[in-house]
Amino acid sequence: MENIRNFVIIAHIDHGKSTLADRFLEATGTIEKRKMREQFLDMNPLEREKGITIKMQPVRMIYKLKVQNEKIKIDSPEIFNFELFTLNLIDTPGHVDFTYEVSRALAAVEGAVLLVDATQGVQAQTIANLELAKKEHLSIIPVINKIDLPSAQVLETRTELAELLGIMPEDILAISAKDGTGVSLLLEAIIERIPAPIGVNNTEKKDGVDAHFRALVFDSSYDAYQGVIAYVRVFEGSIRKNEKIRLLMTGAEGDAIEVGFFSPERVGAETLSAGDIGYIATGLKEPAQVRVGDTITRHIDILKFRVESLPGYKEPTPLVYSSIYPENQDEYEFLRDSLVKLKLNDSSIFFEPEKSDALGRGFRAGFLGMLHMEIVSERLRREYNLNLVFSNPSVAYRVLRRYGNQEMIYSAMKMPDSHDIGSIEEPWIRGEIVTPPRYIGALTTLLNEHEAVIVGTVSLAGDRLLVTFEAPLREIIIDFYDKLKSVSQGFASMAYDMADYRVADLTRLDILIAGEQKGILSEIVPRKNAEYIARSRVISLKDILPRALFPIAIQAALDGRIIARETIPALRKDVTGYLYGGDRTRKMKLWKKQKKGKKRLEGRAFVEITPDTFLKILKKRR
Repeated sequence: MENIRNFVIIAHIDHGKSTLADRFLEATGTIEKRKMREQFLDMNPLEREKGITIKMQPVRMIYKLKVQNEKIKIDSPEIFNFELFTLNLIDTPGHVDFTYEVSRALAAVEGAVLLVDATQGVQAQTIANLELAKKEHLSIIPVINKIDLPSAQVLETRTELAELLGIMPEDILAISAKDGTGVSLLLEAIIERIPAPIGVNNTEKKDGVDAHFRALVFDSSYDAYQGVIAYVRVFEGSIRKNEKIRLLMTGAEGDAIEVGFFSPERVGAETLSAGDIGYIATGLKEPAQVRVGDTITRHIDILKFRVESLPGYKEPTPLVYSSIYPENQDEYEFLRDSLVKLKLNDSSIFFEPEKSDALGRGFRAGFLGMLHMEIVSERLRREYNLNLVFSNPSVAYRVLRRYGNQEMIYSAMKMPDSHDIGSIEEPWIRGEIVTPPRYIGALTTLLNEHEAVIVGTVSLAGDRLLVTFEAPLREIIIDFYDKLKSVSQGFASMAYDMADYRVADLTRLDILIAGEQKGILSEIVPRKNAEYIARSRVISLKDILPRALFPIAIQAALDGRIIARETIPALRKDVTGYLYGGDRTRKMKLWKKQKKGKKRLEGRAFVEITPDTFLKILKKRR
């Protein structure tokens, strides 16, 4: 274990994590040059298309460290030997929606490379990830990237990082991940500054006996042949191929039908030992039996020792909720199985069954943000060939009924009537925005428009400001980030976390089409803005809904009172077109007959909205 180093790369989005990982792969010879491509560890096609890291990706590298041989005379041409070090890297995402991925990776390593773009300096997510690393008591190596760019401000960024970490500027490395400058020095610093893992090998003794095996499951995936593949960090003991295993949390038992490492594809091995990061193919076909944060041990150790679980992970709290329905109800069971398998690879997804009168059976799902929701929907579409309808995204509200019962409401469809509500509490977030001072005016206006409260402003090195604010979560989840980038011309960055629940004056806005309430279109909105939102919704629906042979009334209702209305005019057939002459009374008779028919149709009208139309409505609403 003395020659093992486990570490992660953490940074704000687009600061060069994946590019630096590419240079590590090249410097260690892990990937052949002919197979090398940009952002090699971004395996998912979505990651390559969007240019961001979505999933953590472990990889095992072997680095030859050049050390001086003291036994050979100085005048000899061969005064150096090579010492082999195993470097286990976990490449992590940088977007705020995937902070849970970062936190799980940090619990499996001893050190972190904190990467900062020399052209942008310290950003909001840099600070957020740094705080996570400090909580895990990791050794942190600060690194400035992109020093090759003409706009790089190396001195200012070094000063800023030194103040943030409370260290000397000389301790901060400067590299260019693009052209490889300084990467070798960084690899040596990783070996020097990050401690070797602490654990007990199978060859060592613990209390006079062989150490038992304990490994933490930090991620997982599903294989049709090998079942659930558990990504593990081994903390104690060792395990061999084909040994019987047990998961302490679920009690599931299976066989380690294969163990191995990530290079970065899975490569089988005979043994996993303390300090290693690798995988165990459990052979279990039921995904729920292997949970992220569980502890794997050997079945034989259960009989010999009192094996305690390793500290797992705090369950993530979904911030955004949306209902998912298959366009074809026959695919409901397949959607459920797909969500179960997807949860193996993305444990932050939450879902439970739900039923809608309009769309049938589906699931209420929870996500860590709008980007997370977008990624999940796209993965379901691509990987499982599912056509889905997502309802309007919402947050979780705490409702106190007049008779004292308190409940959590995740959808406007479940919101009680106003006369049955004592109070409504909504979630607030505490956020941080890093921005150049010249955009503070536009930023303040944006925050005021979204009901945010500025808590404080601190000057950072490099002529930038750190603005701390609090705001209702419902105002942040939809398009706040895009607006922030727009008003700051792309220079501002944001990170946020849940704060608390606060009382709010909210109400349910219902949408009626042809007199029938459509629950999936209901929203929870601020009472003071209800009329403005209602007018906007009925106008949008008038443009989207198809016309019929009778007029369709679109209404927005608040507590049973209609506050906005639009009417889609009826399709009209020229019933007199075939007449070639005669008295006008013939035409009048046909028009009156047509009018009576439309009135009769309108009286028993039923407007069926197809899933495609619902999808258009919800997309336009966002």
